[in-house]
Amino acid sequence: MNFAASTDGLLQLAKGRSAADRERLLLALVELCDQRQSTSVMASPPVQKLLNTIFLGIVAEAERDIRARLALHLADAPWAPAALINVLALDDIEIARPIIASSPVLRDADLVRLLVEAALDHQIAVANRPALGADVVKQILSQAEPAVMTALAGNLATKLSKDDMKTLVEASRRVTALRQPLARRPELTEELAQRLYIWVGQALRVALVSRFRLDEDALDRSLAESINEIYGSHPQDVISPPSRPDIDREAMELRLVAKLQSADQLRPGYLLRALREGKLTLFAAGLAALGRFEPSQVRQALNADRPEMLALACTAVGIDRSVYPTIVTLVRKLNGGRPGGPQSRDANQYGEFTPQAAGEAFRLAAKAV
Repeated sequence: MNFAASTDGLLQLAKGRSAADRERLLLALVELCDQRQSTSVMASPPVQKLLNTIFLGIVAEAERDIRARLALHLADAPWAPAALINVLALDDIEIARPIIASSPVLRDADLVRLLVEAALDHQIAVANRPALGADVVKQILSQAEPAVMTALAGNLATKLSKDDMKTLVEASRRVTALRQPLARRPELTEELAQRLYIWVGQALRVALVSRFRLDEDALDRSLAESINEIYGSHPQDVISPPSRPDIDREAMELRLVAKLQSADQLRPGYLLRALREGKLTLFAAGLAALGRFEPSQVRQALNADRPEMLALACTAVGIDRSVYPTIVTLVRKLNGGRPGGPQSRDANQYGEFTPQAAGEAFRLAAKAV
């Protein structure tokens, strides 16, 4: 294409208001792109001036499909005007994705700006971009958006530092989706693998043990000790040794309670639901978290000779007294008939306590036993 001869014609098309004019202009620009002019020619001041004028004119008023086609043709062009590329990168995600994924015009500062200002889909696209710089990775980790961190963990074309990996492994404690891609990262060290082992499922544990030759029995004992510390230290409560399915289930339930509590989504109604689903350990963990009780105190209430302590704990977390009989029945069904004793007084006597008073009474009762 003779750029000087074509300038007037392209500018006239750019000023056109009809869809036909814009389509003809796009086709002319596509032809320009397909001619594969040398970078030096395309980057020359006259050509860049022409491209800026025409391209920005198109983007301002062009239909979506035209912007999408333009983005596809410019995604790999090193000579594309920076202003236009940044505009397209903030467009609808289907238009922006090829630009974010591969445009050599985008710099680290542009990508950081997208992470701060753009929608979640755009942030995920940034995290998937190959060979991200340290500043971009740092911004992703500082924002700690789970979906974006997961995309970064799966981006094997971006190298991560030891500190980056440490941050991601720690985040995998609450973000389940991080675990599988992290287990496959080449930067994963034996030390970090041991941490990750605690949170992953059985299939990934086998992979980690095989890859790093970890001491599986020692890790399982360590995990069991952690669960014992959380669920109680009485001799009858010690888990020794736990089966792996039990470890997976209880660790998962603990993570679930912690996640619900951190999101302010742990409610008294959830405890009844847990019991109805046959999840006594989930009920116990949720009750302890809601009432700010020691897990051993809740364990004590569940195994008591009478149900009064359980009634006090339920009152303390705001469970309506009309629900007590159902809760006691479900707990006994799942806990070998305990707590023992009649439940005739529970709803009438302990339902009159305020939540605060019931909590104090529960703690005093736990100390007295």
